[in-house]
Amino acid sequence: MLLLAVAFLVAGLLPAAPAAAQVRIKDIADIEGVRDNQIVGYGLVVGLPGTGDRLRSAIFTRQSLVGMLERLGVNTRDQETRLDTRNVAAVMVTANFPPFARPGSRIDVSVSSLGDASNLTGGTLLVTPLLGADGEVYAVAQGAVATGAIAARGAASSVQRGVPTSARISSGAVVEREVPFELAGRDRIRLSLRNPDLTTAQRVAGAINRAVGNGSASATDPRTIVLLTGGRDLARLLTDIEQLRVEPDQAARVIIEEASGTIVMGANVRVSTVAIAQGNLTIRVTETPQVSQPGPLSNGETVVVPRTNISVDDQRERRLGILPRSVTLEDLVRGLNSLGVGPRDMITILQSIKAAGALQAELEVR
Repeated sequence: MLLLAVAFLVAGLLPAAPAAAQVRIKDIADIEGVRDNQIVGYGLVVGLPGTGDRLRSAIFTRQSLVGMLERLGVNTRDQETRLDTRNVAAVMVTANFPPFARPGSRIDVSVSSLGDASNLTGGTLLVTPLLGADGEVYAVAQGAVATGAIAARGAASSVQRGVPTSARISSGAVVEREVPFELAGRDRIRLSLRNPDLTTAQRVAGAINRAVGNGSASATDPRTIVLLTGGRDLARLLTDIEQLRVEPDQAARVIIEEASGTIVMGANVRVSTVAIAQGNLTIRVTETPQVSQPGPLSNGETVVVPRTNISVDDQRERRLGILPRSVTLEDLVRGLNSLGVGPRDMITILQSIKAAGALQAELEVR
């Protein structure tokens, strides 16, 4: 197998990339107890233009429709098997219950088809209680659904944009119960980093101590910073702390999404001295058959004469490429891009560099 050498023509090592920009603490950390909760409910969407569930196959939709009509004083139990409408669809309704949501406030909800409905456009969600993990009702949803999708079908072709079986209702649920949590009056509170890192946790604690006072904050693990309130106004204290800026640290990591050919590399990725070559042999076979005809008034036959042309491209002008020590991410990407190396080849190169022990980073393949 002939080798296509991947040459990295780097005239000289460029200066290292600048340090990461400082960010606010509120952008990298969450406050203990200040979090969303998930709520879910089961309901019916009505008013669909013949795109709802088939009641003969969607048993749960039929039972829900009969039960709803009975609660409204309409008895259809004896005629249940004869119901054949396609204007109703069973759906699951989900929402994120925001922190400190008070009774009477409104939240957005998502509606997703549960049966064989083909389109929820134009439907209306009937009153649907939304329950939390404890089984209590925290909100009630109702309203016209909006899919934002386009679907049209003819006898020979169809077109669809978006997902017509998933919809949203803006401000479609009214909060009925709040999640009990008191932020004021606590003598200590914890901040949780979204990307756990011990260096970042220490920098956050140091920034808080410089702004509030030594001993006010301490990092207990790579994710958690404990903050002593000291009897201060907690809302004002947290507001000031959220605006403090720190420089988050990050581990050297390369993420490869092999299915889509996506590669993401962190700024701290380094490559030690290594020589790289990639095998590539291209063989082209071209068939150009020709027709051979006999001369006039002869007894010959017309035949097809095959003509085959074979060419081999072994990229002999390429040479073995050597990466100097501690090549930065910028140098590595610039060299690969200058050679026109595609994502698939780049994935193979990075995996081989890691196997050789020259990639000073964590390689994660998904």
